[in-house]
Amino acid sequence: MEEPVSDESALAAVVYNPVKVDVARIRAAVATAAAHAGWRDVLWLSTTADEVGQAQTRQALDRGATLVVAAGGDGTVRAVAEALRDTDASLGILPSGTGNLLARNLSLPLTDLDEACTIAFAGDDRAIDIGLAALTRADGENAEHAFLVMAGLGIDAAMMAKTRPALKRRFGWLAYVDAGFRALPESSKVRLGIALDDDEERSAHVSTILVANCGSLPGAIELIPDAILDDGKLDIALIQPKTVLGWLAVWRRVTWENRVLRRTSLGRSIIRMTDRGQRTELIYLRGGSIRLTVNAPEPIELDGDEFGDVTAIDFTVGHQSLVVRVPRQATVH
Repeated sequence: MEEPVSDESALAAVVYNPVKVDVARIRAAVATAAAHAGWRDVLWLSTTADEVGQAQTRQALDRGATLVVAAGGDGTVRAVAEALRDTDASLGILPSGTGNLLARNLSLPLTDLDEACTIAFAGDDRAIDIGLAALTRADGENAEHAFLVMAGLGIDAAMMAKTRPALKRRFGWLAYVDAGFRALPESSKVRLGIALDDDEERSAHVSTILVANCGSLPGAIELIPDAILDDGKLDIALIQPKTVLGWLAVWRRVTWENRVLRRTSLGRSIIRMTDRGQRTELIYLRGGSIRLTVNAPEPIELDGDEFGDVTAIDFTVGHQSLVVRVPRQATVH
């Protein structure tokens, strides 16, 4: 729903999810940051249940906005970014909700609204990649969607489908733990085909597969530590533990090893000394394009949102096709 503005030449816009944010509080913080940064006017556009951000962003661009600020959860940020891809306009982020996945990976403030607004209206521009997922349904229907952080198929997607909205609103990211415990007993491993770039297809039997643009998650989880936001590549995590001990090994790797030990030379030495051979519970791959196929329809999630069941997915990268506002870098004299 568009709200009236005093100046038809507004150059900045805020696309906000009224369910996720305190609108009055955000309006006040935006007004201060925009005025200090010299923006003449701000166009306010609310998302709805049917229009989650793409249409509002296109409307803002049509009005001449060169900065579009997404105020909401990961779904709002993803939708706004999808419409901003390959344009000259910048994306500002005012994080809200449970995950704030892209904001975490960009080191944006998650709890300081005033600082987030300052960055959105006066920060530096950084060009980053966007992941693109071309989905094929069982009936042959095709659709392409963007994602900023990661896509998941297998237990990961089943968890998203089982997350209770009321629990998510009350406890945030911990709601996914509840969903995980409920999804795990019902899940079985997924047999899939995977082809990287121009390589031949190989088969895999996994609990879940994640295709990532960046790799940090809430809860001190460094899922894919080598993922880089602007390298033109997608990183893949094949998670395939065979036992409960295998799941514990995966957990240890994505928390203690990836987040702590890998950061120092001593820690990396400890990893090498304690690694008793090839570890198959968690395997990393990388490619500029990826094709996944499954024999039976499987659920897919993009940045934490469900996107239904698919039989095939073609992943590609929009290399540095999104400009996002990040904290200003100190000037070196």
